[in-house]
Amino acid sequence: MKVTDDFLTGQHFPNLISLLTKRLMYQLPGNSAHLRMASKIRLQEFKFEYDISTAISSGVLILLYPHEARINTVFILRQTYNGVHSGQVSFPGGRVEDTDKTIIDTALRESSEEVNIDPNHVTIIGKMTDMYIPPSNYLVTPVLAYASSRPDFKPDPAEVAEIIEADIRFLFDETLRKEKTLHVRGTQIFAPCFEVNGFTIWGATAMILSELKDIIESID
Repeated sequence: MKVTDDFLTGQHFPNLISLLTKRLMYQLPGNSAHLRMASKIRLQEFKFEYDISTAISSGVLILLYPHEARINTVFILRQTYNGVHSGQVSFPGGRVEDTDKTIIDTALRESSEEVNIDPNHVTIIGKMTDMYIPPSNYLVTPVLAYASSRPDFKPDPAEVAEIIEADIRFLFDETLRKEKTLHVRGTQIFAPCFEVNGFTIWGATAMILSELKDIIESID
């Protein structure tokens, strides 16, 4: 479908959720969408057959919610630390713990811990395509969900430098999709990215967003 600004506003939120719920029952865009937002290094990695049997399972939450006549989602700016994803913008989420029964439980628990999203106020729409991230050996499952109102966000200062809320219409604004040279762990990486509220979203998060964009565009 042709996505209009009007469709992605709060008044159409129930309709969007209903359509997304049906859409996720069918084949997803997967890597064809991921590749469009992959860096040159990531494109090279796609050529290899990785053994993911020892990959660390993790779940991230893509939460949609209406707020001030908009449909928003939330990201976190990770704290700076000695790790692969230091200082990056990502969805709330993290690795599976022994107490998690499913990957959905992981995404909900991590989101509660990192930004205070109450799992009791979240309804799951479905899972999107898994993504393997070679530098961290993470196998990430994006969990798409919604809340009927804006959560009472509170960052965990140990992990979250800033909470970033964004109107999902940014996905369809071509002026916000750019390609730029990024400085990552002492290396220059040329990558597609989204510029949102002054933040640069690239890498796995941008690739997941690319699939979400394709899913929304493909709903009837």
